[in-house]
Amino acid sequence: MTIPRRSLRGAGVVAAAAVVGLAGGVLSAAPAAAHTPTWAVTCSEVTLNLTAYSDKVTNEVTVSVVDGKELLATTKFGRSFSTQTPLALPAHDKELTVRLVVKAGDSDKYSVDETKQAPVCEGSTPSQTPTETAPTEPPATKPPVAETPEPSATPSETATEAAPAPAESSSTAPDLAETGSSSATPVIGGAALAVLLAGGGILWSVRKRRTAQN
Repeated sequence: MTIPRRSLRGAGVVAAAAVVGLAGGVLSAAPAAAHTPTWAVTCSEVTLNLTAYSDKVTNEVTVSVVDGKELLATTKFGRSFSTQTPLALPAHDKELTVRLVVKAGDSDKYSVDETKQAPVCEGSTPSQTPTETAPTEPPATKPPVAETPEPSATPSETATEAAPAPAESSSTAPDLAETGSSSATPVIGGAALAVLLAGGGILWSVRKRRTAQN
């Protein structure tokens, strides 16, 4: 039994097509397993694990809080990248939106721009109560003490009215000055001297008479 050459050629073409199709399926399936960004977000931290990227190009990754701080500055990596220490989230009293941006160096179709929500940690809300500064209000009600200076006006008026009193004593000063010395002093002194001389003359004449009688 002989098989025609044409049938053999047809079978070979079919087999070759099958091999090519299988190889193409394998090649097309390979990229699906590559460029795998895995990341998780909790109430307090973010973990990141990027695997199966091309090490022949430069890839970049950035993690940040939307409308907030940057958790991981733009970092370049090759085949893989992972956070050795989880990225700490800032304290928050409401959900935070965390954004992951991965730029693949071999093709933009492998790039990633995703967001996840970070919930509020349990027990973190009571920390807000100390911020209420209620004691600051009572001191504002004590300024009426500043109205007390009003009575000070009346003592100043009485003091000014009593001040002219010492001026009256100045009018008596000339009287005291006149008693210090007088123009009649030499006259009195001369009269006293004359009296002394007269008395001395009388005593001398009396003694002279007594001696004459003896």
